[in-house]
Amino acid sequence: MDAETLLSYNWLLMTPEFIVLGGALLITVFDLFLPKKADKEWLGWLGLAAVLGAGAALAATAPADTGILGESFVLDPFAKMFKLLLLGSAAVVFLLAFQEKKNEITERSEFYTLWLTALLGAMFMSSSRDLITLFTGLELLSISSYIMAGLKKNDLKSNEAAMKYVINGGVATAITLFGMSYLYGITGSVSLPEMALVLQNLEDPNQLFVLGLAFFILLTGLSFKIAAAPFHMWAPDVYEGSPVSVTAFLSVVSKAAGFILLIRVFYTVFIQASSLQGEPVFVELQPYIAVLALLTMIAGNAAALKQKNAKRMLSYSSIGHAGYMLAAFAAPGSPLMLDAVWFYLLAYLFMNAGAFAVLQAVEHQQGSSDLPAFAGLFKTSPALAVIMGIFLLSLAGIPGTAGFMAKLTILLSVLTAGTPMLVVACIMLAVTVISYMYYFKIISMMFFKPHQNQEKVRFRPAAAAAVLICTAGTVFFGIFPHIL
Repeated sequence: MDAETLLSYNWLLMTPEFIVLGGALLITVFDLFLPKKADKEWLGWLGLAAVLGAGAALAATAPADTGILGESFVLDPFAKMFKLLLLGSAAVVFLLAFQEKKNEITERSEFYTLWLTALLGAMFMSSSRDLITLFTGLELLSISSYIMAGLKKNDLKSNEAAMKYVINGGVATAITLFGMSYLYGITGSVSLPEMALVLQNLEDPNQLFVLGLAFFILLTGLSFKIAAAPFHMWAPDVYEGSPVSVTAFLSVVSKAAGFILLIRVFYTVFIQASSLQGEPVFVELQPYIAVLALLTMIAGNAAALKQKNAKRMLSYSSIGHAGYMLAAFAAPGSPLMLDAVWFYLLAYLFMNAGAFAVLQAVEHQQGSSDLPAFAGLFKTSPALAVIMGIFLLSLAGIPGTAGFMAKLTILLSVLTAGTPMLVVACIMLAVTVISYMYYFKIISMMFFKPHQNQEKVRFRPAAAAAVLICTAGTVFFGIFPHIL
């Protein structure tokens, strides 16, 4: 590629990515010249400024129908919508990092660098229309996440979390790449739009069989990434062993990136090819995704019932929420599918990040994240107990919260699919009711159990701001969801 061609591209489409990358590079360079014992928290504020700057640049950039680099990178409405979600999620969760103890990960500049590179990978996935750029973004996100999970080098649980994450992530990556190779072998292209054009005229039964294999292999690999059952067993240990801010990042940003990849590939490629019965391959194999969604909902919520550690409980809860979003994803023909997944991810950001922020503060004060650590929280910190109650009610799907509206949108998406999935809708309602049991377990601890510690739970200003943002979003979008 000559210089003239390189300069002819509209690089303004990548302005948000350049800002995030610039922030990561600046943090790395500044750290080279800082004394070893210098306070490095300000590097985190530099990283947060890069995230906010990227969000401002993205908001000011109009979506374009054409992309750059051979149409492998685009800023279409889909990309812009999900990038805004990713940047907002990263900014909120970033604030939780400042609540971490200073003798742990925040004194190491690579923590902030890895945070930004993981976000950069997720943003690339949003704009990718090419298997190579999709895979590059996925690995940039994954490898950064592996390292962040194990940054507490002297903590055995953190070591275990990183090891399990690397092994399971490596297996998932290999499976995903294997499925992508089948798609390339059938179509002779790595461009998703070009694949769709080739598959529109695919009639060879042997090639359709291989396409079906690619469907199942990719679904399996990506199910690992979003912690869908039965490929979810790594998630509770990784979430428990990681620092709380990293756990919040994995449960919100990483999960959103997984669904971005699912929608990009499956709704671009598999929706175009017709099976031998004349139906699109995605529609023909949709029942398998519905079964995966049901297994994920049931496994996540059932396992959460017996947990005695709040961190593990929320990790199993996140598996159940992935099942709800999979139910919407498995609803081809529904005009609400994309809106349902996007709104659910936004609501999940506020209620889940907020719950982890409160958990982080309680864990730091009590030295434990077990359920008894929340006992009597209403007596010592009544406002915080009420706020945590709002987050838990939203996660449970109680009316008046963003979580209720998100689940209602998912339910409507399931019922307005080409073939309404009544069984999925009924089981979704049933497991939602089951989830009340473990969410209300924490609420009863906070409001009705005697307190163990007389000290008031304290927040640093950054984490307090994150809690207030999450509380406002949870309540506001529960009452005025139509604004979005």
